[in-house]
Amino acid sequence: MKTALVIRHVAFEDLGTLEPVLLARGYHISYLEMGLADLSGHDPLSPDLVVVLGGPIGVYEQAEYPFLKAELSWIKTRLDAGKPVIGLCLGAQLMAAALGASVHAGSNGKEIGWSTLLPTPAAAEYPFMHLLDVPVLHWHGDTFDLPRGATLLAGSSQYPHQIYAIGSHAIAFQCHPEVTEQGLERWYIGHACEIAHTPGVSVPALREQAAEHADTLAERAGQLWPLLLDRLG
Repeated sequence: MKTALVIRHVAFEDLGTLEPVLLARGYHISYLEMGLADLSGHDPLSPDLVVVLGGPIGVYEQAEYPFLKAELSWIKTRLDAGKPVIGLCLGAQLMAAALGASVHAGSNGKEIGWSTLLPTPAAAEYPFMHLLDVPVLHWHGDTFDLPRGATLLAGSSQYPHQIYAIGSHAIAFQCHPEVTEQGLERWYIGHACEIAHTPGVSVPALREQAAEHADTLAERAGQLWPLLLDRLG
C-alpha cells in the first residue's frame, strides 16, 4: 500500500478534495500534527507522498513556533532527495524557505477571497488547465521569492507567485485548490479574528463567494489531482 504523510498545522485546514483521490488510489493517509509531533521519529524519505498543509503562522516566526526549524530541515531533506511533495499555502512557503528563498509579509496586503489565476507560459507543460478559468480561493498575508531552480506556473493579480514546480517531483500552491464549501465553514470560525481585522473581508461575503465558486473548483480539482499525482510519480 502506498503511503501519504500529511503535515497539518491546524485541524480545519485539511486535504479537502485531495483526500478522496488519494484514498481511491490506494494511499494510506497518516497525519503529523505540528506543535505536537516529533519529526525526528519520521524518516522524510519513507512516505510515497508528503503533503504540507496551510496554517495561520509565518515561516519566519520560529522564535514563537520552534518546531518550524525542524520542519524546514525535514522538508529540505525530502526535496533535496527528489521525493514527491505537494505544498498548500503555508506548505508552499515552507518549501520555498527550505530551498533558501525569502518568505515575508506581502507588500500588497492580505489576499483573502476568490479570483482566477494568471498562468505563465510554463504552465502549458503541466496539468493545470482545469484551474485556469475558474476562481480559486486565496487566503494569505505572506508571500515568497521564487526558489532557485523552481518553475513559476501561475500568479494572481495581487501576488505573482501562486504556483511553482520543483523539477518533476514537487508542486507548491500559494492558493487553495483543495477547499470545499462545507469545509470552509470551519475556516470562518478558525480564522474569525483575521477576518474581522481585514478590511473588505467578511464571513457573509466569503460564504457568498464560496456558494458561487466552490462546487466548480471542487469538480476541477477532482480532475487535476489524478493528473498531478501521475506527474509526481
